[in-house]
Amino acid sequence: MSGAETDELLKAMVPLLRIRPVIDDSCRFGGSWESLHAPNGRGWAQFHMVTRGSCLVERPGLRPERLDAGDILLLPHGDSHVVRSQADGIATRIASEIRNGIRQRRTVDAQADTEFLCGRFLFEMSDENPLIAVLPDEIVLRTAGEPLLERFRHLLIDIREELDAGRVGAEIVAGDLARALFVMMLREHLADAGSGNNAVSLLRDRATARVVLAILNDLARDWTLEEMAAVAISSRATLVRTFRKRAGVAPMTFLSDLRLAVARQRLAGTSDPIAKIASEVGYASESALSKAIMRRYGMRPGALRVGEPRHDNAQGHRLRAG
Repeated sequence: MSGAETDELLKAMVPLLRIRPVIDDSCRFGGSWESLHAPNGRGWAQFHMVTRGSCLVERPGLRPERLDAGDILLLPHGDSHVVRSQADGIATRIASEIRNGIRQRRTVDAQADTEFLCGRFLFEMSDENPLIAVLPDEIVLRTAGEPLLERFRHLLIDIREELDAGRVGAEIVAGDLARALFVMMLREHLADAGSGNNAVSLLRDRATARVVLAILNDLARDWTLEEMAAVAISSRATLVRTFRKRAGVAPMTFLSDLRLAVARQRLAGTSDPIAKIASEVGYASESALSKAIMRRYGMRPGALRVGEPRHDNAQGHRLRAG
């Protein structure tokens, strides 16, 4: 995507950028280990920045993601997930202590070979901001050997220092720094030619953007092509052509895909009842949603939620959720 197109999309997504940061953990792990990160509910995003070594991130229904030193993973919908070592075996015991406002976590019986930072962003007024739903399931930035990694690291340090100092205006400064960090992540993602996203692409056209926003504001509605065309202020044929040009799919196919995507986000990122999610995203019943999830992901809706982590030693000690 060109620089001008990236700038255009960022401007269209300005309402997303009211963000409050939380820096949670600094992790230094070795041997075989795993760490469960539970969902925080609607409006929360989670991120990991690997500064040394490598690890795997696993989410039900999706392929594992390997992260190496210099990689940054952003989960805009706050999916529950497990971060673990590439090495198999009995998980090593992990100790935790709070230092300078951040939980320091380390493996007790194995020398650290992997280090990463964990944190969260809260999208303020998320219930009133339908554009959050169009963000991709994940954003992965590969910054090894790039100056960008140090820029991100310095921003995180500055955010933490502002929050720790507690000076007048600290929350405002930290929020603005978090907003800058998020914009930089999103900009790098959008500038990547391989990071196509149908819904985001549709925001570049006024007619299709009106349709996308209307659908997101009333996903449970029994939309018809005629109603979408009326929102777009265009003919049905023109709307279909524009959708195919921008997103490669027809409007009704886009609607079905969007409903399923939002359902997956809600299942993985919240503890909302499955029947409630089905109703709010436009499925006639919980059974209808279950069948759609099974067709796409090969599992039932409840399986998209990460369960309890495995035991980390023979005595049954479990790692704390991040």
